[in-house]
Amino acid sequence: MAVDGATAAFLEAMAAASPEAKPLHESTPAEVRAMGSMLAELAGPAPPMARVEEHTIAVPDGEVQLRVLVPIEPARGVFVYYHGGGWVVGSIDESDTVARRLAERTSCAVVLVEYRLAPEHRYPTAVDDSYAALEWVGEHLREIAGQDVPLIVGGDSAGGNIAAVVALRARDRGGPRIALQVLIYPVTDADLDLPSYTDPANQLLLTREGMIWFWDHYLPDASRRTEPDASPLHAADLAGLPPAVVLTAEHDPLRDEGEAYAARLADAGVAVDFLRHAGQLHGFFTLPMLPGSELGYQQVVKAVRACIVMQSKAQPALQSS
Repeated sequence: MAVDGATAAFLEAMAAASPEAKPLHESTPAEVRAMGSMLAELAGPAPPMARVEEHTIAVPDGEVQLRVLVPIEPARGVFVYYHGGGWVVGSIDESDTVARRLAERTSCAVVLVEYRLAPEHRYPTAVDDSYAALEWVGEHLREIAGQDVPLIVGGDSAGGNIAAVVALRARDRGGPRIALQVLIYPVTDADLDLPSYTDPANQLLLTREGMIWFWDHYLPDASRRTEPDASPLHAADLAGLPPAVVLTAEHDPLRDEGEAYAARLADAGVAVDFLRHAGQLHGFFTLPMLPGSELGYQQVVKAVRACIVMQSKAQPALQSS
């Protein structure tokens, strides 16, 4: 099906508002970052939080900023959320409203991670920063939530890529125990010739040329793009990873690789809650003016709440064993 009516109207309004805007792949990182800030302003009002904390953690060659958002209701989980933006665009400020809504609706404290961006900081800086943040959260779980709670990772687009990668790292390095991974139209591969990339109907907010631009800024050496830390679909084994929620959009260049990752997880025995959102484009989850965004939130919130219930039921058994 074509994009839904609300999405078509949104795209028309965007085109009318910026009739002379350059395509992303013809722009500089600074220009694209300015455009990203403009889109973030469309997110609307943010729910109030009981507590907001800013933290700085040291990494080998710099530092990473974290924002902890604790909802008014007691936190029943901690959700580390990595923003999208092709590893080049985005910030914790621009993701603040999305994170607050997740915190309010899931009853989880949400931790936003200001991983450093390309091209100033190329691969693997984003994943190194993000894994360091995950380790910090794992060490401070009780301080954040006030009790032992499940640890969840997630993100959208490039943030979904990072969430998948840190889940793999945590498994392989004996890192923090992750109860759930939430992958929202994630980047999982660097194959730019998949059918979802070449379909003209999918060249909307994100295009094939745009993804080439992002990869060229993030990881110019194409021979390294199949490394699992860059393309988790190429990991040799996905067994033993945490249960996954995977959202894809029908009209998204990233659709096929996200669905391939969901299928590989399932084949490896990982529980997967997968849904392709019909009539949606890349970015729909973070665009609350689109009805599809609410459907995406409902899928994520339901899965997170179910995870919390399952973990709470398992905890007494673990304590008595």
